[in-house]
Amino acid sequence: MHLLYIELYKIWHNKTSRVLTFIYFILIFSIAILSTINVEFGPIKFNMAEQGIFNFPYIWHFNTFIIALLKIFFAIVIVAMIGNEYSYKTLKQNLIDGMSKAEFLKSKVYAIVAFVIISTLLVFTISMILGGIYSDYNEFRIIFSDLEYLLAYAVNLFGFFIYCLFISILIKRAAFAIGFLALWQFVEFIIYGLMRWKLSDFISQVSAEQIINFFPLHALGNLIKEPFTRLSAIQSFADQIGEGFNKDYGVSTLNISIVMLWSALFILGSYALLKRRDL
Repeated sequence: MHLLYIELYKIWHNKTSRVLTFIYFILIFSIAILSTINVEFGPIKFNMAEQGIFNFPYIWHFNTFIIALLKIFFAIVIVAMIGNEYSYKTLKQNLIDGMSKAEFLKSKVYAIVAFVIISTLLVFTISMILGGIYSDYNEFRIIFSDLEYLLAYAVNLFGFFIYCLFISILIKRAAFAIGFLALWQFVEFIIYGLMRWKLSDFISQVSAEQIINFFPLHALGNLIKEPFTRLSAIQSFADQIGEGFNKDYGVSTLNISIVMLWSALFILGSYALLKRRDL
């Protein structure tokens, strides 16, 4: 608890980190605004809540997917936090004061775990409230089905934040670390493109897709599939034009395992970097 307190103290007393954290949590609550959106185009009237996005159990899928997109705000907090440790020599001072490198890393991981737990509980609470107000289904069995999306959401956040932690320790400078995070997304797509088209004589399309799914960002993206094509209105429209959807929207145990494996490797890699460097 002492290590966690130290990290929370640092976040709270850093203006940028505090502002970004507040923005993140405010944006989580702002998903409720979707229920008030009304679109009128001539005789056509469109209300988001009436499209079933807050129906149980679909709401677990929709909310976790949308809110998971906001994780970049706290990712910046993590990157800036590590960058400040190097820039202001607070890491070195902590080590002089008796904190070990393992304890330093633990404090960061504890802060990430605490943030993931709080965020997941918020998503659960908001979804229960919105579902209670707008859902057409209120049977206990239906309400608490598909809760695996909450697990996928928590794993998604944890895996991404640990990845950000590793990159921040690897690169040290916050601006370059953020740039690398953005760049790596393109790197994975380039690798997939090379396997799919340039190496097609050796690697089939199916094999290329299977291989790329083991890369960190693709594995994170596969945890929660897009929920929009599950909406009955979109499926009806697709059926009318002869383009029906045949897609597995479930949470895969394999994808969760891949992300957790990457998380363990990133934690070990972070510790190896800290242990090797003369700080």
